[in-house]
Amino acid sequence: MIPYVKRYLIITAALPLSACISFGAKPPPSLLTLTSAAAPTANSGIIVNANQAISIGVPTVPQAIATTRVPVSVNATAIAYVENAIWVEAPARLFQRLLSETITTKTGKTVLDPKQTALVPAMQLSGQLLRFGVDEASSDAVIVYDAVLTRDAGKTVMTRRFEARSKAATITAKPVGEALNLAANKIATEIATWVGEVK
Repeated sequence: MIPYVKRYLIITAALPLSACISFGAKPPPSLLTLTSAAAPTANSGIIVNANQAISIGVPTVPQAIATTRVPVSVNATAIAYVENAIWVEAPARLFQRLLSETITTKTGKTVLDPKQTALVPAMQLSGQLLRFGVDEASSDAVIVYDAVLTRDAGKTVMTRRFEARSKAATITAKPVGEALNLAANKIATEIATWVGEVK
C-alpha cells in the first residue's frame, strides 16, 4: 500500500495537470427542444394504406439556422446568436418531428419517414425553413416555412408559405425557447389544417 504522504504528493502533483486539460466549451445550463401541443397517444397498431399516409421530409435551411444555436436578426444584414441558447439537435429535425406529431393528431393520417419505402404514401410534404429565430427589434420569435405538398405520384404540387410569431419576454435562452415552441406549434397546426383539407 502506498504510504499516506506519498499518496498526498501524487494527488497534489496531478492537480495542476488536470486544471490545464479542457474537454470542450462549457455546456449551457440547459438545452432547448420543441414539444408538440398535439402529440398522438399510444395505440395498439393500425393497418395503413397509401391514401392514409403522408411522408414529411426534414426541411432544408439556410446557413444561419444550420446550427444548434438560435439566431437573432439584428438588422437586414446582421445576425447574432442568443447566449446559452442551444438546441438539443438541429432545429430542422426538431421541426420535422413536431410537424409529424401534429399532423398525425390533427388529420388522422399516418406519418411515414421518407426512408420507409415499403409503402408509397399518397402525399409528401417537404419544404424550406427560412427563419427560425428571433427578431431583435420586436423581440418576436419568428418562424417562416415554405411548404411543398405533392400528391398523385408527383402529378399535383401545391405550395404555401406559413409564418408564425410569438413574443419573447427577453432575448435570453429560456424565454426565447418558450416563444419559439409556441410559434412552432402554431405554424404546425396551420400546416396540419392545410394538409387535412387536401383531398
